[in-house]
Amino acid sequence: MMLGRVRPGLFRQDQITLILLVLLVLALSVAPLVRLVGEAIAPGGTFSTAALQRAWNSPIVWVALRNSLETSFGATILAMMFGGVVALAVTLTDLRARNAFVFVFVMPLIIAPQVMALAWLQISGPSSALLNLLGLAPPLGTKNPLYSREGIILLLAVEYSPLVFLTLRAGLRALPRELIEAGLASGASKFTVVRTIILPLMTPSLVAGMALVFVSCLGNFGVPAFLGIPGNYLTLPTLIYQRLSGLGPGVLSEVAVLSMFIGSIAIIGILVQDIMLRRRDFRVATTSIAARAFELGRWRLPVEITLWAVTLFVVIMPILGLLATALVPAYGVPLNAKSATSQNFAYVIFEHAASRRALVNSFTLSAVAALIVTGISVLLAYFLVWRKSALLRWLSIAAEMPYALPGVVLSIACILLFLKPLPVLGFSIYNTVWILLIAYLARFLVLGLRPVISGYHQMDRAIEEAAQVAGAGFLRRLVTIILPVVAPVAAAGAILVFLTAFNELTLSALLWSSGTETLGVVVFSFEQGGESTAAAAVSILTILVTIGLALSTLLFHHKLPQGVLPWRD
Repeated sequence: MMLGRVRPGLFRQDQITLILLVLLVLALSVAPLVRLVGEAIAPGGTFSTAALQRAWNSPIVWVALRNSLETSFGATILAMMFGGVVALAVTLTDLRARNAFVFVFVMPLIIAPQVMALAWLQISGPSSALLNLLGLAPPLGTKNPLYSREGIILLLAVEYSPLVFLTLRAGLRALPRELIEAGLASGASKFTVVRTIILPLMTPSLVAGMALVFVSCLGNFGVPAFLGIPGNYLTLPTLIYQRLSGLGPGVLSEVAVLSMFIGSIAIIGILVQDIMLRRRDFRVATTSIAARAFELGRWRLPVEITLWAVTLFVVIMPILGLLATALVPAYGVPLNAKSATSQNFAYVIFEHAASRRALVNSFTLSAVAALIVTGISVLLAYFLVWRKSALLRWLSIAAEMPYALPGVVLSIACILLFLKPLPVLGFSIYNTVWILLIAYLARFLVLGLRPVISGYHQMDRAIEEAAQVAGAGFLRRLVTIILPVVAPVAAAGAILVFLTAFNELTLSALLWSSGTETLGVVVFSFEQGGESTAAAAVSILTILVTIGLALSTLLFHHKLPQGVLPWRD
């Protein structure tokens, strides 16, 4: 029999690989969070509620908590409205140039939050180079309106509207054509069909998008740091940053409690989402090809003009303002033919040591993290898709935890876990580049894992099983059969990881040290130090790299399953 050709010990490679993966995910995802909880409730190994009581009795903590909830709820509502309307228009109608529009619309999601915040600051104040060029700048001395609660809500909504767009669009693509055509055939208007058929069926996608946006807003550091700190409007992430940067490791128990506050609220939000979806049944009893697009007729051009105008104003105009600031010799100087200069770019690339190090550090850390995450993802997805078990379900949940929870929670957890020397090895990686790399791996593992899982689902396992029966070991099957098939989705996942890590600030703001600066930290430091033109120059460089890499994925998009690239229709 052919099965008799399978050599003894054939599955040992599989077993060893799975054991190593389990240990790795536990070390990256579970151990830091367990250490965080331990520090909050049992600092030094002894149970104590002192840190919890200090945080509970601190008025500033409650102010920061209220501010975090206000901005998160407000931004979630705005993002749901904006992203939802755009998703309906793009997915259900016969708009033209969809791919170009989608790419522009989702740009805030792939550009760093702190860069978008800085870009908006450059088009909203009296010193704006672009507004001065256009003669639209407010009088000198006018307060920038973005330094406020409303400014933070607006920017967070702009940042995360693409999340709503992507989740709702995925649901709309799977909408059965028969239901829509039945509604239209019965005499209902298109608006009535959307209101009574489409939106009720899209409740799971809307609720999922709402939960994603709320948790993302809750843990966002870049926008509240750029807009809230100057206006003395603290949220929990910025309060943690100020406590840790001002008082050092001595307040770790207190910031661990604050991190648990954020994590608990995020978990409550996810649980509320689950409860809302369980109370109703959203299944449909039919499947078909995608629904036919609504024809806008004479309204198509006005709708296209409106969508493009709003999107260009929200996304492109701030970037142009950022570019204008990067091209003037000093902040507040009007941009014209005489004042335009490349001095700021030369300064940050060739003269400023920290920005040069940051460029190298960010590029190296992001590339290494992308490569390692891709390798782990190819192996882990193999077991998650093709080997069903309770252990693997829990392993999948553990891998997603660091990304589902706010980044500041993971930052504090990593500090607590790696502050002391490592057991056996006898040295500490705190204040080194290695703690950043480990945090990146834990945080962005799921970004590389999801596309690869999609690739495995698209793959016919019969070929791999035939090779197994023929006597090929696990590693040989992996190299000769699996990798060639999943390589495109693995590459797409690697690019997603690189882009996200390259623009990251939340982790770096708490984990960096002298010599390990990242681009996000440098932009933040420049802006906090009053060097807005240098901050703008660094930000423009990161935008160029981000857009260039995103566009490069279009070279092999035809080999990818639908939905792997968020900027591809």
